[in-house]
Amino acid sequence: MTKKTRLGILARWLGAPGAAVALAASGTPVLATDDPAAGLADYRRQQVSWADCRQGTDDEPGAGLDRAGARCAQVTVPLDYSRPQGRTIKIAVSRLPAADPAHRIGTMVLNHGGPGEPTLGMPLETRAHMGEVAARYDLIGVDPRFVGRSTPLDCGWPVGLWLRSAGTDRAGFDRQVAFHKDLAERCARRHGDVLPHVNTRNTARDMDIVRAALGERRISFLGYSYGAYLGAVYAQMFPGRTDRMVLDSAGDPRQWGPRALIGRERSTERALRAWASWTAARHHDYGLGRTRHAVLATVERVVEASATRPLPVTSYADTLDEHVVPFLVSGGVGTDDDQERAGFASTMRVLNKAAEAATGTTVAPNPELEASVRFLLDGANSPLVSPAAAIMCGDGAAPRDPEVYWDDIRRSRHRHPLFGPITHNISPCAFWPEPPREQPTEIANRTEALIVSATGDTSTTYRGAHAMHHLMTGSRLLTLRGAIGHGIYGEYGDDCVDQKVNAYLESGTLPTKGLTCLKP
Repeated sequence: MTKKTRLGILARWLGAPGAAVALAASGTPVLATDDPAAGLADYRRQQVSWADCRQGTDDEPGAGLDRAGARCAQVTVPLDYSRPQGRTIKIAVSRLPAADPAHRIGTMVLNHGGPGEPTLGMPLETRAHMGEVAARYDLIGVDPRFVGRSTPLDCGWPVGLWLRSAGTDRAGFDRQVAFHKDLAERCARRHGDVLPHVNTRNTARDMDIVRAALGERRISFLGYSYGAYLGAVYAQMFPGRTDRMVLDSAGDPRQWGPRALIGRERSTERALRAWASWTAARHHDYGLGRTRHAVLATVERVVEASATRPLPVTSYADTLDEHVVPFLVSGGVGTDDDQERAGFASTMRVLNKAAEAATGTTVAPNPELEASVRFLLDGANSPLVSPAAAIMCGDGAAPRDPEVYWDDIRRSRHRHPLFGPITHNISPCAFWPEPPREQPTEIANRTEALIVSATGDTSTTYRGAHAMHHLMTGSRLLTLRGAIGHGIYGEYGDDCVDQKVNAYLESGTLPTKGLTCLKP
């Protein structure tokens, strides 16, 4: 599976310091101060010991960092910021130093998004995006707490990603309730002691410990998707400690939390129609229909067939059902890259054959379907997706009553029959062992930032990027019009966007108004 496909499936999803104490949903007093004097002085003064990044002979990412001249370290932070003298955890950090130290601008901290994506190796790819200006920055990769090498968390789930469609009827939804309840209970048994401390606010606090330990008064920041949300939270919690900020594929920070997928139905439907038009023009390759309408009808037939019986695809004969197949569709249409579209069209051709297969026969998967289903269903991916769920569940309270979700699914199904049961479905957060200990950060500040968004983003919508822009009144919005994609700067491949971002990173001066690039 390509990096873009994996991130598309994860959706790279998607808070103001107040008084000394805030109340969580449970009514428990929690720390809400970010005063550097609040028992954190020793953490901020700690000496960072840099060493080789490679860990073992098969650690190619670490070896790549070493070859590039990067060094790695571990920074100690409190597990619980309300008890800084208590248990500690380690945060893994990489540093690729500026190649032109005489003209060094500063330090840039990076975040891939996810939430919960490892970021330690990100300096290498970011350097390639930045062109000449990369030589003027120390690029810092930080695996967030409980991710990658930072005291990793693994719930021991028997599947990869937990996202599913609720299905077509109450029986299917009840299966989802039992499925997600089991996932939450497994995670609680393994990590109940640390789950209360897995949230974005603590990740932002860790980031500030890293900043201080590196000896920096201010840091620049580049974050994608959830990483853009993390950057906004950091700027809100620690005003005056940021320099140049690029928030790529940002969503509406007010919607982040356990039900962050709600509101993405229309953008995904538009992307599905665009893919159907692209595929219809290549009917001779895929045989899915000669018109957009015909291709959409094929998709509908495949989804309906999966609700009748799991599609008989070799090795996955019992799993490609009404819960999995709609999600594969939603994850497959979120890009206008020709190679990715071709891969999904090939997948739909296999699924269509399986939907039409006679009883007792199976259809062989294509490589794209094989990779997507393995990522979704294979428990070997539990270490990747467990932190994502823990962060989401720790950032906001989810409804605990399954009937709330069922009512929302039924209402949404009338307007969005394919994607509504995905975005409104129940999740492990409904059964998380305890509610969040802090309220989400309210984003409202004048921090200068460049927010980058594509108008056809299906994961963090363009409307959401506008919301982030209006909440951060010092920001400017860089729009890529006519594009369907998620993760734009350096990843989508648009020279106009890349040049404008790099110009800002070099000068530090935001444009006086928003900027626009047009997809060629």
